[in-house]
Amino acid sequence: MEELDNYLDNHYIHRSNWLRAAVLGANDGILSTASIAIGVAAASDMREPIILATLAGLVAGALSMAAGEYVSVSSQTDVEKADIEREKQELMEMPEIELQRLADIYEKRGLKKETALIVAKELTEHDALGAHIRDELGINEISQAKPIQAAFASGAAFTVGGLLPFLVTLFLPIESMEYSLYGFGLFFLIILGALAAKTGGSSILKAIIRITFWGTVAMGLTAFVGYLFNVNVA
Repeated sequence: MEELDNYLDNHYIHRSNWLRAAVLGANDGILSTASIAIGVAAASDMREPIILATLAGLVAGALSMAAGEYVSVSSQTDVEKADIEREKQELMEMPEIELQRLADIYEKRGLKKETALIVAKELTEHDALGAHIRDELGINEISQAKPIQAAFASGAAFTVGGLLPFLVTLFLPIESMEYSLYGFGLFFLIILGALAAKTGGSSILKAIIRITFWGTVAMGLTAFVGYLFNVNVA
């Protein structure tokens, strides 16, 4: 039993829900606040507007990220609950059809027709609703939506990610602020991409390339907008 637990611990899919929300939040935090700061820095030679805009973007972004994730995942939860209730009703009204439907699922997965029916009957006797939720609806503990967990992970991760470029606006020289923000922002994104890839068991190099490319595009376009609407005070 202990060997089985250790085997399961070596897989990464059970981390997918919170990892997705945390990576998305941190990535957005770094990229959004760095991009805002770069845009304002490109348009102004004073530190105060850069700090104010970055802080406002950080606070608004964290709250928006948490709220958006909560609403999005809650909608998924509502759909799951509605499907489960519908499944309960169908099990009450047409148990034989539902049994055959379950057997068909197992047959499509590779079991012989007779074996599939036996498995469907035994699982139905054990926990009919649980079997249909898992195998017909595709809902399990790993994939099940968790709104509060997702919202907290996204909001907290955005805040942590956004604080990094915000610190750059506080302490680095104003003369080369855009370049400092870009350099540190890219560095933070690369570290995040590598950590996320390692945690999820995927390719670190691919994650770094992907996050570097899109980070450069986002920050570059924002800098261009800042230069385009230059508001430097003489």
